[in-house]
Amino acid sequence: MNYHFTRRMNKIPRSFVREILKVTDDDDMISFAGGLPNPQSFPVEAINNATSKVLSEDGDKVLQYSTTEGYRKLREFIAQRYQRQGMEVEVEDILITNGSQQCLDLVGNVFLDRDDGVIMERPTYLAAIQAFGLYEPEFHSVPLLEDGADTTILEKILEEENIKLFYTVSSFQNPTGITYSESKRQKVAEIMAEHETILVEDNPYGEIRFMGDDIPPIKSHLPDSILFGTFSKIVSPGMRMGWIVAPPEVMDKLITAKQASDLHSNYFTQRVVYQYLQDNNVDKHIQSIKQLYKSQRDQMVHSIRKYFPEGVKHTSPQGGMFLWVTLPEGTSSMELFELAMEENVAFVPGETFYTENPEKNTMRLNFSNSSVEEIEEGMKRLGNAIKRLDNK
Repeated sequence: MNYHFTRRMNKIPRSFVREILKVTDDDDMISFAGGLPNPQSFPVEAINNATSKVLSEDGDKVLQYSTTEGYRKLREFIAQRYQRQGMEVEVEDILITNGSQQCLDLVGNVFLDRDDGVIMERPTYLAAIQAFGLYEPEFHSVPLLEDGADTTILEKILEEENIKLFYTVSSFQNPTGITYSESKRQKVAEIMAEHETILVEDNPYGEIRFMGDDIPPIKSHLPDSILFGTFSKIVSPGMRMGWIVAPPEVMDKLITAKQASDLHSNYFTQRVVYQYLQDNNVDKHIQSIKQLYKSQRDQMVHSIRKYFPEGVKHTSPQGGMFLWVTLPEGTSSMELFELAMEENVAFVPGETFYTENPEKNTMRLNFSNSSVEEIEEGMKRLGNAIKRLDNK
């Protein structure tokens, strides 16, 4: 059979990260490649109790079809958390999704026609490139500085190009770990308010700040923007439970697109998540995650400085799950990856996180899914691989 796939499917490669995960499933391999929360943080017993309670008290209802928008009480809970940050978010502004990955697909489906302009951070979230790429847009890149996007270049692109969306991960960005400062968030909001371009703000890591003061999303300064959230990093990624916050006119289109996609997100899981949130102090749980990740982040930063040769630079995130490493100019992280695999340590080469002209001397490291002992040993192995590459 000669299958005639769509043109767009032939243009979109598989996720490089997912392919790496297949080859790192080895007991001797220390992997910093995946974007995985630490399973030590999963509230297994509490989820088990919530599941039993939901089934015993309301089993005939939770196993039935439900509304596209999602379980109202869960949406109310989410809205109330935003309201605590001073944001004007109501239950009607929230759509429950299958993780924040579906948020990307729904927004792409609703807004993007072929050749529409989309601004992405440089570097940016790999899965966002993949999700938006299906709609065949024209990507434009805005460099990231230490405090967020380069607003001078952002303004230039918005003035010179016809841009439909600007996608940002504003807190503890994947892949760099960079966070927009409060002043940079205000500046971005001011710039976006002067243009018809829609800000799409992805915020999966915002609640995992283990250093410094919390900063509300850019949406707190720009009500007409779109915001993504998820329970994957604070409860469980396997439950695939996320949400979109959007203005009414946008929400209407998102609901229509979701109805065509999957009718509604897993209602049973929504009810279990809500029951867990009712019976447990999620803020206390998040605090335990912060403590765990800070110790892992600190160990990785310390070990990089201990084992990596001079000339290697890295970000120092104040939260989230990743940091970004820049090797000396002219070094290839793809070549390093092959040597690192020989040392039984894995990472993600940085060039996969660019829409154009990748910086090939970069790499992403995940610190959340390894013990402090594994991090030290893994950084030692990776340091050896870098030294071997330097000597080639």
